[in-house]
Amino acid sequence: MSPLLKIRSERDQMSAIERRIADFLLDNAHLLRDYSSQQLANALGISQSSVVKFSQKLGFKGYPDLKYSIGQAVARGDGGDEHVASEVRNDDPHAALAEDLWHLKAQAEAATRLINPPERIDAIAAAIQQAGKVFIIGLGEDGIPARAFATRLSMLGILTVHYVDAILMQAGVSSAAPGDVLLVFSEHGRQPALCQISRLFRERFGKVISVSRHTPNPLRAHADAALLVSAHDERRHIEPLLYQCALQHLLDLIFILLCDGNDDRRSQLDFNFERMQDLLDS
Repeated sequence: MSPLLKIRSERDQMSAIERRIADFLLDNAHLLRDYSSQQLANALGISQSSVVKFSQKLGFKGYPDLKYSIGQAVARGDGGDEHVASEVRNDDPHAALAEDLWHLKAQAEAATRLINPPERIDAIAAAIQQAGKVFIIGLGEDGIPARAFATRLSMLGILTVHYVDAILMQAGVSSAAPGDVLLVFSEHGRQPALCQISRLFRERFGKVISVSRHTPNPLRAHADAALLVSAHDERRHIEPLLYQCALQHLLDLIFILLCDGNDDRRSQLDFNFERMQDLLDS
């Protein structure tokens, strides 16, 4: 596993000092060979022991081991900030921008995959597959992926209850039964209304699955399982794009598992597609 990719995926769980070290390593990976642990500590205004502990927390024997591993990753172009070199057509002024964006999206997807182990994904897909009803809610911008996923589940013949209003969902969960699933989409997981809905749903012995960033948040505390997204960029107009891309890829993976794990579901999907096409053609 690339050490740079590991640092990216675990950054949200780090302390303030650890994040400073992480950001420095990510931004200066190609220059790290010139820094000793003491020089790095001096540059950040922290103790040398903090650098050593940071390295060991990532699973390395010490800073020299971490520095060597990062140097190898940079040489391979594996997870670093050096963008993939490619030919840029002279008549395409957007080629470099597109390449840069694609590279950032790929990093976000890879980091997101690392923090969602296969066994967790399989368990969540199985819970949705076996649920009597799947409740889905997302407020504001979170409602966009929530609605799209609800539509896909419906196309598979899964009984889906989708709301964009917290008050209506709070009333809707009164019909929840044991074994039902609630998917709560919230990037930052801080809406008190969604936490309240999750608590009520669990009281009815339903399973709550939160969908949020890889950060400690109240919503995750009310969930039985969590789908986590890791997507970071200092530019405010870029970071949401990375989040949406990584989240979509994660949801697509679960959708494919649902299709591949049940022939009847896939047949229902084919039937619904054909019926929709007939309506469009008529």
